[in-house]
Amino acid sequence: CSNDSEEDMFGDYDSFYGNDPSLAQVDDTEHKYLQDKNTDVKAAGEITLGNLQSGIHQKKQDHFSTSESVVVLKADKEDAFQMNEGDPVDSNQELTESILDDLPSSQLLYFEKMHELSSGSRISPDSESRNKCVNSSSDKIRSPSSFCADAEHRNRPTDFSSGSKCNLFKTESLKDHLKSAMTGNAKAQTLQVSKTKQLKEAVLSEEICVARKTIESSSVDIGPFYGLPSKVKDLLRQLRGIETLYEWQHDCLMLESLQQRKNLIYSLPTSGGKTLVAEIIILQELLCRQKDVLMILPYVAIVQEKVWIQGLSSFGIELGFLVEEYAGSKGRFPPIKRRIKKSLYIATIEKGHALVNSLIETDRIDDLGLIVVDELHMLGEGSRGATLEITLAKILYTSKNTQIIGMSATLNNVGDLQKFLQAEYYTSNFRPVELKEYIKIRDAIYAVDSKTENGFTFSRLLNFKYSSNLERADPDHIIALVTEVIPKYSCLIFCPTKKNCENVASMVCKYLKKEFRAHREKEKQDLIKNLKNIGNGSVCPVLKQTIPFGIAYHHSGLTNDERKSIEEAYSTGVLCLLACTATLAAGVNLPARRL
Repeated sequence: CSNDSEEDMFGDYDSFYGNDPSLAQVDDTEHKYLQDKNTDVKAAGEITLGNLQSGIHQKKQDHFSTSESVVVLKADKEDAFQMNEGDPVDSNQELTESILDDLPSSQLLYFEKMHELSSGSRISPDSESRNKCVNSSSDKIRSPSSFCADAEHRNRPTDFSSGSKCNLFKTESLKDHLKSAMTGNAKAQTLQVSKTKQLKEAVLSEEICVARKTIESSSVDIGPFYGLPSKVKDLLRQLRGIETLYEWQHDCLMLESLQQRKNLIYSLPTSGGKTLVAEIIILQELLCRQKDVLMILPYVAIVQEKVWIQGLSSFGIELGFLVEEYAGSKGRFPPIKRRIKKSLYIATIEKGHALVNSLIETDRIDDLGLIVVDELHMLGEGSRGATLEITLAKILYTSKNTQIIGMSATLNNVGDLQKFLQAEYYTSNFRPVELKEYIKIRDAIYAVDSKTENGFTFSRLLNFKYSSNLERADPDHIIALVTEVIPKYSCLIFCPTKKNCENVASMVCKYLKKEFRAHREKEKQDLIKNLKNIGNGSVCPVLKQTIPFGIAYHHSGLTNDERKSIEEAYSTGVLCLLACTATLAAGVNLPARRL
């Protein structure tokens, strides 16, 4: 009975009425209980058992007919007992309704059980008072105060009066307890966290843990993606469009020297994919070994491209590390010491040297786990090469735990570099796109061929009709060479000076056909508007003349924003021809069909 009563107490109050099988069971229990006390009831001159049962059934009908007689145990009610004013009061009844009468029967039995446990040996007086309370179940109570007054008027025994008050106090305390419990549950707020986000973070953390253990061990098991979380592979596909690595890239990443954290120099032709290998090694250091990384690049433009255009900042956001730019006026010395996230410093040669100095002075050089040097051949180029050499020498002397990775397309004295950096060497002749070299002499084009005696063989003649005016304006036949590929494909013209870049761009568009203006015309107009906004309402007259034909120049005279706009337009095919200086060849990725 105790277990059943607890379920009723915290269940929906509607379950006490209607065709509820539990109610019939409770009635049977009451019937059996009252039979045991039948003799005492008759002696006291109270209502018979038949009247009690009829009163109980009458109560059930009252619950359906009038809502005022229903007892509702809800937190938003002020009282758990409601009075039905329409019910008649029997004048022969000196004792009015019992307080417990308005409670469900299952709760009544619960209170009796609790009272029996608390009463102990005092069974006779309390059982008599409880019997009297139960036998008055056909009546309705007006108020607790009237019950107390009538009890005093009838001069009932002290045990009955105290037992009734005890039941009242127990009822009130239980009601308050239920109120507070349900109110607390209603006010309790649940933390709204996306389960999908929690799952993704858990998977990423687990993969990083596994990758870290794999990297620290000498095992050949490389984990999901070369010791990195599988999310790195997804990001490469989303941001770079890279599905799989070249065979040489896989071989290089699996080198025993890399697994043992030895210094490495590797050399491949341009566009072979050297940078991607370096980036994977960088991510291993940041995510698995939890160390900072310094990447040294030769020019400011390449640093900016690496930070923004090539999406290393996006990798940092997704994978939880910081990307800090050290070029031009940007950079902090010494860098901020991070407690949790690790940093990737992308710097020019001079800024990288200053950064290493600041880390040595603050005794933080051991926080730097890896240095990657692009265009390593610049070690032999004047003062800038000396600065780069000093930087690497300081690292070798002050930190035994910092790994050095160098890469270049052209290295002549590899043996000297290996000795200086105490490094292993890897090389390959792989090129994803075959490079064909030609020489133009007057109208004839010759293919470069090292197998022949003079180094080249005749290929073909230019098929372009020049007028006398055009011959004077374009003696090198530049227009004939570029119109074979533009506007369908892209082309670059390298010029010796900035002024020459602007003159060549103007000359080419002057003699092009008008059909070139129709190619992606709207996007060209948008580019001019963008450049005008960048220049506060003004745009270079040369660019204003050449852009409608899909032509522009590219040199250091452009602002950073202008250069980024032109590079983006060229990469997307809006511009098909750039006249540029050699600084564009220092690592900025602008692919071309002809050069």
